[in-house]
Amino acid sequence: MADVSTPDWLAKRGGTLRRSTAGNTWVVLLNSEPQYELRPVPAGGRLACQIVQTVNGRRLDGPETFPSLDEAVRGGLEHLRHALGW
Repeated sequence: MADVSTPDWLAKRGGTLRRSTAGNTWVVLLNSEPQYELRPVPAGGRLACQIVQTVNGRRLDGPETFPSLDEAVRGGLEHLRHALGW
């Protein structure tokens, strides 16, 4: 089970990261509203991280794969940070 905390760049903008009750999904909340879901998924013997915008289903996935669940979530967060220009 991944132990991933809210990164500083997200906390500085009033955001939080919470593990969803729906299994291996993490939710990025901004202003206490769910904005993005991060879902580690199998990818060629490793893990990728699907990033889904909750309001419209738009995907912001990156091309990277990771060896562990923790790293997939952290990598997804980093990709999201870049996609948001933060």
